[in-house]
Amino acid sequence: MVYSINKVSKLSDETIIDAVRSHVKFDNLDNISRTNAYFSYYKRHREIKWSLLASMVSRNAGYNMTDLEGGWFPLCIKKELRHQIFITYERANWLIFQDAFSQLLIYEWSKKLNRPLFHLLSTFSVSPFMIYEWKHFWRTGDRNRLMTSLIINEQNLIQKPIIEHPFYKKKVFHSFCFHFQDWLHFSSVIFPTKEGDLYGISVKNFCNLEDRIILGKKLALLLFHPEYYSMFYEFADSVTHTGARKDYEHYLKQYVSSQTLPLRLIYPVINHNQHRYLNWEASDKKIEKWFQSNTKLKKVCITNWYMRKQELLHLAIMFEHYMKKPSVFT
Repeated sequence: MVYSINKVSKLSDETIIDAVRSHVKFDNLDNISRTNAYFSYYKRHREIKWSLLASMVSRNAGYNMTDLEGGWFPLCIKKELRHQIFITYERANWLIFQDAFSQLLIYEWSKKLNRPLFHLLSTFSVSPFMIYEWKHFWRTGDRNRLMTSLIINEQNLIQKPIIEHPFYKKKVFHSFCFHFQDWLHFSSVIFPTKEGDLYGISVKNFCNLEDRIILGKKLALLLFHPEYYSMFYEFADSVTHTGARKDYEHYLKQYVSSQTLPLRLIYPVINHNQHRYLNWEASDKKIEKWFQSNTKLKKVCITNWYMRKQELLHLAIMFEHYMKKPSVFT
């Protein structure tokens, strides 16, 4: 919806709320639309660094989703469990977008009107923590603090409805498949480049809230590292996200194929129910600890490590499959 400058200044709160809700609903369709929406927003508002981080992490969510129906996992993971894992990814990312993108759009409207509209955030059930942080950002312009705040918020947001939810806890997070990847660090968040290198960080202790926050902070540090940022941005800006690992695999110096199809050829659009969840809470001491800049990067170019892990995973799957025993991954 396009408004003239004069009309924008006269818009009511209700009109802005309706516009935000409509925009969020339109872009929260699936992994592809969410990834693109985050990146488009970052291009419009470079000061909101979290939006680029969210787009890159969302790409990885798409890769993980399509892996489930690629050439390997169907050999060792039963269809029911694969579907449950997909729904877990989808639900978590839907919840984060529903919450975070509303915040981003309220900030965008605040810029348009040249006045803060953060009092509207409570309408979207945004946590008091984030309402305070947006007001703080409006006053100070502290981009890194806002990015960290959004990392803290998104991980707290999914803790109870996803990580601690009885269904996901029993069916997914207690499954051998999940623990197998967690124990051996087969899962990783990767930032590809068109130069053929993969940068990233392995994921471990995913169910632990603090570890996920630390992971998010490390990924932010990597993404905006002055030595690497331009390569990551070039990839995001020029490579269309399909959800398939083929998006980056053909750039690799040692070509591999995950045998995955584009996400929209595999999965239908999922209709989510909007449940009412209580806002997350944490002590000031705990929040202060989450803000502490104790994050350090070690080895971040993981191309060779990633290739070896993929080879080991594929060997394990082939061995299990050809032994024709009941799957150890279920």
